[in-house]
Amino acid sequence: MKTFKNNLGKLLLLFPAFLFAQQAPTLQELIDHALVNDGTLTQQALENKYTKLDDQKLKDVFLPKVEVSGKTGYLYASAHLKSPEFGIPAIPPIFPGAIIPEGQLNNNLNISGISAMAKAEATALIYSGGKVKYLKEANKEKNISENLLMQKSRDEIITEISKAYDQMALVQESKKVLDEAKKRLDINKKTADKALGYGLITPYDHKKIELAQATLDSKLVEYEGKKELLITQIEILTGIERERIALIQPQLQTIIYEVLDQNIENRVEIQALDHGIKATDFKIKAEERWWIPKVQAQTSVSYFGLFNNNISTSKELLPNTGKKLDLSPAALNILPIFQAGIGFKWDVLDGNEGKYQVEKAKIEKEILENKKRDASKKLNLNLANNQTNYTIANAQIKLKEKSREIAKQGLEQVEKEFRYGTKTSSALIDAENDLENAELEYQNAIFNQRRSAIELMKSTQNLQIEKL
Repeated sequence: MKTFKNNLGKLLLLFPAFLFAQQAPTLQELIDHALVNDGTLTQQALENKYTKLDDQKLKDVFLPKVEVSGKTGYLYASAHLKSPEFGIPAIPPIFPGAIIPEGQLNNNLNISGISAMAKAEATALIYSGGKVKYLKEANKEKNISENLLMQKSRDEIITEISKAYDQMALVQESKKVLDEAKKRLDINKKTADKALGYGLITPYDHKKIELAQATLDSKLVEYEGKKELLITQIEILTGIERERIALIQPQLQTIIYEVLDQNIENRVEIQALDHGIKATDFKIKAEERWWIPKVQAQTSVSYFGLFNNNISTSKELLPNTGKKLDLSPAALNILPIFQAGIGFKWDVLDGNEGKYQVEKAKIEKEILENKKRDASKKLNLNLANNQTNYTIANAQIKLKEKSREIAKQGLEQVEKEFRYGTKTSSALIDAENDLENAELEYQNAIFNQRRSAIELMKSTQNLQIEKL
C-alpha cells in the first residue's frame, strides 16, 4: 500500500510536466524560441560584442601599465682612451710629480663578464589630446546603431514565424473545406446510386461523381504533405518538438490596423543610420585631434649586475710604471636605478596621416547620409505601397465572402435539382468545385490580409505580437 502511494505521488508530480509537453505552443512561444534559435540574429549579437569590447578598451586606456623585463648574457666592452696634456702633482716622498704630454696615455680599457639586467616600468596615459573622449562617444553611437539593426532582424523573424503559423491555419481550414465537400459528395453519391438504379442518370454521369471523390481524396493527401512540410519548417526555425507543433490549431482572423502616423523617421533603419552618422561626427572630431600633444607619466626601477668580470687595460695605466690594470672583482651590482617623470609626444608633422584619417571619416559620413536619403525614399514608397495593399486586401475579403455566399446558394439549388433529376452530375460537380474554390479563396484572402497588415505595421515600426 505504501509503495502504491509513493508511485501515485510520483505520477502526480510528473503530470503537470506531461500535460505541458502535450500542449500546443502559442504564437508568442514560437516567436520567443525562433528569436533564440535564429543564426543571423545570433551573429549580429556576437559582432556587437566587438563594439562592447572596444568600448571597454577605451575605458581602460588611462589605466597604468606595468612591465617587468630582464635579461642575462655575456658582456664585453672596450673603450679607447687618449689623454690631453695634464700634470700629476708631487706626493713627497712617494711621487715626485710629472707632466704627461698630450697623447701619452693611449690605452684601451676592456671590461668583460656575465651581465644581468632587470627592470620594472610603469606608464600611464594622462592626456590623449581629447581623442579618447570622442572615440568613446563614437563607439556609443555605433552600439546603438547595431542594436537597432538587430530589432529589424527580430521583426523579420516575427514576420516569418507568423507567416508559417498562418499557413498552418490555412491548410487546416483547407482540410475543413475538403472534409465538408467530401461529406456532401458522399450524400450526393447515394442519390446518384439510386438515380442510376432507376435509370435517371447514365453510368458516365455516375462515374463523374466517383472521379470527383477520388480528386478530393488526392487533395486530402496533398494537405497532409503541406502540413508535414510546415511542421518541419517551424521545427527548424524554433527548435520545438514536432509533436507539440502538430497540435497547433490556429484560427485565421483579420487584423485591424490603422496608420495614425505616416512618418517613417521612427523606422529602425533610419534611426540606425542617424546614430551611424553621429558616430562618424565623433570619429571626425577624434581624428582632428592628431596634432595635439599626448602626455604620459612614467616611472621605473632597474638593476644592473656584472659577475665573474675582468677589467683590464692594453697598456700600462700610467707612464713609466710598467703596470697594466688587471682587476677581477667578484661582482658589480648597481641597484636601484630609479627614474620617474612625465613625457609628451607631439606629432608636428605626420606625413599627412592625420589628414588622411580625417578625410576618410568624412567620406564615411557622406556615404551614410546618402544611404539615409535613399532609404527615406524607399521606405516612404514602401509605406504607400503597403497601405494600398492593405486596403485592397480588406476589399478582397468582402468580395470573396460574397462569392462564397453565392457559390453556397448555387450548390444548394443544384443539389435540389439533381435530386429531382433536372440537373446532371456535371452541373453538380461544377457547383461543388465552385463552392470549394470560393471557400479556399476566402481563406486565402484572410491570409493575404494578415500579411499586408503585418507589412503595414512594419512600415511604421509598430509590429505588435499581441495584435497577431
